[in-house]
Amino acid sequence: MTVTLGHYLTLGAILFALSVIGIFLNRKNLIVLLMAIELMLLAVNLNFVAFSHYLPVVADRMAGQVFVFFILTVAAAESAIGLAILVVMFRNRATINVDELDDLQG
Repeated sequence: MTVTLGHYLTLGAILFALSVIGIFLNRKNLIVLLMAIELMLLAVNLNFVAFSHYLPVVADRMAGQVFVFFILTVAAAESAIGLAILVVMFRNRATINVDELDDLQG
């Protein structure tokens, strides 16, 4: 059995759906929300790499992989900043419950 583009797209769709379900079902824990967002970004990255692999030779096959590097850079920065904010909020409030973290509301 050969692995086709449809297999990769199906796996990416399943990962993306799991992350969306994780975001909507668990709105209490900030760490789980950050993990669901990262899973969503990884599902998109999987699709980019699969499309760049299955593009014809005449097209630019590196475009999808370049997008992946940009997404990984943004995801790493988002994780670092999100976890730093989480640590500071936990030190001040002693909780990571999203409902109780309303300090940044305007």
